[in-house]
Amino acid sequence: MTVATSGAPQSATTASANRFVAEHMQQAVALGEHLAELVAAPDEFVLAIRAGLGEIADPTYIAGVHSVTPGLGPVLGVRLPLLEAAHKQFRRATKRTATALILDVTDRLLMEEAADIRWFGMWNLERLLVTDPDQTWELMRCAAREAEEWVSVDTLAHAYAAGVLREPRRWSDLQTLVHSPSRWERRLVGSTIATLPHVRHAGAKDKGVASRGLMLIGLLIGDPEPDVQKSLSWALRSLVPIDTGAVVAFIEAETATARNTGDGCRAWVLRDALPKLPAETAGAIRASLEGIRRRPGTPSTSRAAVSAAESAKSGAARRRAHKTREE
Repeated sequence: MTVATSGAPQSATTASANRFVAEHMQQAVALGEHLAELVAAPDEFVLAIRAGLGEIADPTYIAGVHSVTPGLGPVLGVRLPLLEAAHKQFRRATKRTATALILDVTDRLLMEEAADIRWFGMWNLERLLVTDPDQTWELMRCAAREAEEWVSVDTLAHAYAAGVLREPRRWSDLQTLVHSPSRWERRLVGSTIATLPHVRHAGAKDKGVASRGLMLIGLLIGDPEPDVQKSLSWALRSLVPIDTGAVVAFIEAETATARNTGDGCRAWVLRDALPKLPAETAGAIRASLEGIRRRPGTPSTSRAAVSAAESAKSGAARRRAHKTREE
C-alpha cells in the first residue's frame, strides 16, 4: 500500500491517479504555453486545445467524473490538477495580451462540446470582467442558459460573484434567475451567493452582501429540486461569517414556516445549514424541524414559484376577459 506524505494511506485508485498527474504535469504546462502563442488565431487555438487536452486525458477518469456529475455529457477526462496547470500557465503567458483576443477565444471555448474545454474557457471569465464587463456578462448568461449539470454551474458562479461585486446592478440579473424554469439557473443564484465571500474584492464580506443574498435565498427556499436546495444551504453556510445574526434570524423565521406548513423542501435546506451556526441555536432549530422531511413530487413552495403562478393566473384571466370583450 502506498502511503501519503500526510501519513494517511492512499487507495490504489488514488495512487494511480496521482502518478498519472505527476507523469503528465510538464506536458500540461507546455500546453498552456503553446495555447498562449495561438490566442490571436481562434481556429488554431481550438484545434490545439482539443488535441492537447486529449493527450493528457485519463480514460479511466471519465466514468468517475460522470458518476458524480449526472448530465455532464461528453468529457475528455482531463484530471483537474492538469487542467488547472495548463490554464495557470496560459494565464501567466497571456498576462499582457489584449483582452479582446482572450474574449474571442473564450467565446469559442464556451461553445465546445467537451466539458473540460468549456471549463477552461469559464476560468477566463473573471479576468475579462475587468476590461470587457458587458460582453463578458453576455457570454456568462449564454453559458448559464446552456448549463446542464452542477460542475459547470458552480464554475460559472465564481465569475458571477465577481461580476456582482464589481457592478451591483447585476444583482437584478440574479433576481431574474430565481424565476427561471431551469433548475440550473436557479442553482446558479445559490452558488453565486455562496461564492461571494470568497471573491477577492473589497466589498465581498460586507453585511450588505449578506442582506441581498438572504433576500434571494428567501425567494428560492422551498424549491423542490435537490440541486437548488444544495446551493441554498451552501449559500446560508457561507453567509454566516459575514452576518451571523441576520442568518440566524432568517433561519429561525423560515423554520417557523417549515414547521407550520410541513414543508420538507424548506426544512432540508435549513437543516443542512445548521453546522455553521452556534451549537445551542442549531440544536433548537434541529428540534423544531424534527420529523419534517422531503417528499418526492412535492410542488415548489418558494416565493418565486408562487409569484410566477399568480402572475400566470392573472395573465390567463386578462386574456380570457379580453377575448370575451372581443366576442
